[in-house]
Amino acid sequence: MARSQEQETEPQTATTTPPPQQARGTLGVGMVGYAFMGAAHSQGWRTAGHVFDLPVRPALAAICGRDRAAVDAAAARHGWAAAETDWRALIARDDVQLIDICTPGDSHAEIAIAALEAGKHVLCEKPLANTVAEAEAMVRAAEAAQSRGQVAMVGFNYRKVPAITFARQLIADGRLGALRHVRASYLQDWLVDPASPLTWRLKREHAGSGALGDLGAHIVDLAQYLAGELLTGVSAVSETFVRERPLLSGASAGLSGGADAVARGEVTVDDAAIFSGRLASGALASFEATRMAAGRKNALRLEINGELGSLAFDLERLNELSFHDHTEPAATAGFRRILVTEPEHPYLEAWWPPGHALGYEHTFVHQARDVVRTIAEGLPPRPSFADGLQVQRVLAAVEESAAKNSVHTPVPSS
Repeated sequence: MARSQEQETEPQTATTTPPPQQARGTLGVGMVGYAFMGAAHSQGWRTAGHVFDLPVRPALAAICGRDRAAVDAAAARHGWAAAETDWRALIARDDVQLIDICTPGDSHAEIAIAALEAGKHVLCEKPLANTVAEAEAMVRAAEAAQSRGQVAMVGFNYRKVPAITFARQLIADGRLGALRHVRASYLQDWLVDPASPLTWRLKREHAGSGALGDLGAHIVDLAQYLAGELLTGVSAVSETFVRERPLLSGASAGLSGGADAVARGEVTVDDAAIFSGRLASGALASFEATRMAAGRKNALRLEINGELGSLAFDLERLNELSFHDHTEPAATAGFRRILVTEPEHPYLEAWWPPGHALGYEHTFVHQARDVVRTIAEGLPPRPSFADGLQVQRVLAAVEESAAKNSVHTPVPSS
């Protein structure tokens, strides 16, 4: 079976020498962006050191945004010690050793490369960039920085759901045998109303793509992570159902904002994308990403079928896995519910007694824990910028296939 990268479930050994700041016992974090993802990342950094026994403790040194009043308010709300309005000033701060990028995709490459060249570690939200060329430049910067002891990671937070990490362990242990199918869907409905405003997520120059990059990036990464192998080619269709929307009136909040009563603008990204693919081993995969599925709020679902069994996961029941062992007698075999809350399960050693469920926000706590450990202990970054580039190549192949009437399009390996 072709492997996508060294997996998180395998033993980790140090590959770099931790930089000098670790001796001080803290890791100063500077974050760019303070909206939806900024709030989620803040929760992770603020909580990780209070829950897990970390080799160094994250310190919320400074947060950055262009609006002085808004960024000051975000700093006070989320516990940041200082605020900046220029990301270059944030990078230059002596009390910041890691830059956390929670901005729209059009600024990821510039900020990440500048931070790495300045000697900082970097955590960057997904998708890694808006284009393959930008992602490749980011990987080159990350590789150069790694030799200096720096770490560059991408924020695929759903890998950090304990049930997902446990599913990866079961698959890596051979419990499903050779894989046959991977099915993944990510459905939301926040754009069903044609009166929803034209936020930055609907503009190609800022977002790169629509549901494909916003949602599809997650399920592509999860499919490859769980399978332990890469997609080699795709065939796709996509659609923009509402091609004009009211212009945004005032600042956006989360996924939406106020709409202008008259002025309208063009939507330049997809509303939905559906594609099939083939993994390196020959297993088949199917994907659906949409922000137009009425009634679906944040419905991410995965199912993996192998010769020996199957696994299924539903984000709306994120403490559970459904597992079928096909080697059991037919009379008693069937899907069974595994409640992933035991201390033996990934990340659960530091949380609550068995049966006490975790939630969405805990994925960012786990992400912060893993970033800190990776930096302090010189571990391989997982997921790395190279993993983010691989996902970017899949997204680009999907767009190319959709533009060419669903023609099968190979995913470049390098």
